[in-house]
Amino acid sequence: MERPTLHGTSVTLRPAGVADVPALAAIRETPEVHRWWRGGPDLAAEVTADLADDATPTLVIEHEGRVAGAIQWHAEEEPDYRHAGIDVYLDPAHHGHGLGTDAVRTLARYLVRELGHHRLTIDPAADNAAAIRCYEKVGFRRVGILRAYERGEDGRWHDGLLMDLLAEELT
Repeated sequence: MERPTLHGTSVTLRPAGVADVPALAAIRETPEVHRWWRGGPDLAAEVTADLADDATPTLVIEHEGRVAGAIQWHAEEEPDYRHAGIDVYLDPAHHGHGLGTDAVRTLARYLVRELGHHRLTIDPAADNAAAIRCYEKVGFRRVGILRAYERGEDGRWHDGLLMDLLAEELT
């Protein structure tokens, strides 16, 4: 799948490469990100595997020339169900500055305008209030709770929130 370079207001989204693995793994290791983007003992190997997954392109979120996080998308290409989904993580040093919103909006515009998706989805943890606010600023709406959606670090199942965005709702 294509990995373009996209320019937002404050961020650049560019194809991720092997040289980005240490920075992305370090971001994934921060407690604020690891809480939502858990992984095994070798996050560098997991990030490397993400980069090799052609079905889920990974773009680096750059701000002022530095790696600030990553954003991915996947597409359902079955014509009767065609849509795309987004996943994102951002270095905690950049939380609260609008970079996540800019990155999500920039990728959403690309998915709608360039790839022709009429609907996008995103599925944060139901208790990830900051992420939900970020996605709502782009135009995503709450669809419903995904009960017992993912296992947390505590070993218990936690709810997710399904959110979607129709092309005409993109802000």
